[in-house]
Amino acid sequence: MNIRPTAWQARLFTLAFMLAVITLYAAVPARAGEGISKEVRAVLDRMEWLGHDAFKVESGGVVIYTDPFKLGAGLPTAGLILVTHEHYDHCSPEDIAKVAGKDTVIVSPGDCDGGLKGDVRRVKPGDRLSVKGIDIEVVPAYNTNKKFHPKGNGWVGYIFTVDGQRIYIAGDTDRIPEMKGYRCDIALLPVSGTYVMTAEEAAQAAEDIGPRVAVPMHYASIVGTEKDAETFKRLYKGETYIFKQRH
Repeated sequence: MNIRPTAWQARLFTLAFMLAVITLYAAVPARAGEGISKEVRAVLDRMEWLGHDAFKVESGGVVIYTDPFKLGAGLPTAGLILVTHEHYDHCSPEDIAKVAGKDTVIVSPGDCDGGLKGDVRRVKPGDRLSVKGIDIEVVPAYNTNKKFHPKGNGWVGYIFTVDGQRIYIAGDTDRIPEMKGYRCDIALLPVSGTYVMTAEEAAQAAEDIGPRVAVPMHYASIVGTEKDAETFKRLYKGETYIFKQRH
């Protein structure tokens, strides 16, 4: 005998099925970076956060460092070092010397003269250059509601391309109008407050930029804590990725 369910029974079955699916998905923990594309993930997997604003990433055999500071031992020789400004925790000749070799190129604003040696390329906001096959755009970095990083100093951030992915290292900056014009896949943003953006302001900056993934930095060293990174992750509606610091 073929007994067909009533319309009420069919609706009840559908509702029960939907509830079962919702319960199943709720029981599965979310994975960090679940929404990150494989192209961006491939770059993130080759990146290391060395603390503060210092990152290491490799591209085509070229090792790139940003703002080397308090570096540990055993790091590979740099092909390219990007320095954002002359403050000691960003332009540290002692740390740069730990990873610099005879063929290393250092890109830096003009006032970072404190002992930098070798092939130093001086830049200012608006410059574009290519070093060892790495395309680099130089963008401004400055404060809007504090006086630690005046716009007139010409200090910078960088957008550089690694395997087709554009990485924005913001440097020490507040949320600035220029950010709305940036195009990047990975945005490395300061979140500590005091000298730079707060986590709340950084989340708004990330909304302005619209990267495929945003990464908090500039905490757990001189100023800021892991709580700032977590606050940023909670407030920013896009994809985020929090690195564990290399020790």
